[in-house]
Amino acid sequence: MIAEKNLGGIIDVVIRIGELQQIDLDAFKFALDQLSLQRSLNARFEFRGERAEFRCRACGAMWPFEKENLDPDIKEAIHVIPEVAHAFLRCPRCGSPDFEVVKGRGVWIESIRGGR
Repeated sequence: MIAEKNLGGIIDVVIRIGELQQIDLDAFKFALDQLSLQRSLNARFEFRGERAEFRCRACGAMWPFEKENLDPDIKEAIHVIPEVAHAFLRCPRCGSPDFEVVKGRGVWIESIRGGR
């Protein structure tokens, strides 16, 4: 436990959230706040989004994820399993379904600042 190691607790935690994860931010914040209280961390959480971006393997075009233009069922499918984006999205330049996710996947801790 952090307090046992004389770190004085965590003060600031910056968490990066990829757009393809489509996290319910209110629920995530609530869960982390509860964890912080239970562990006496007194941490402040800052959340930063990372826009999703794709690169076509066929023609090299890059484009952003535009969920606003998607059917609600497709949005939900990508939310539940981001890898299915390949089944629904195509390169806007050449129409190829062969693309890679360059940015916007995952949830990770970007930085932690502790107190004394």
